[in-house]
Amino acid sequence: MGPYIVDFVCPERRLVVELDGGQHQVSIEYYAERMNYLGQRGFSALRFWNNQVFF
Repeated sequence: MGPYIVDFVCPERRLVVELDGGQHQVSIEYYAERMNYLGQRGFSALRFWNNQVFF
């Protein structure tokens, strides 16, 4: 979405689902900018750890 890569998106519901794991080591500032970008476009985000989704 724009300059950001998201894991899953449902445009009809304006929903982004993100899976977080060890490979996602980003700064708090980057995360805040990203969430601000999505929020300004009317999207909400759900975040899960990989181990909550993959068994």
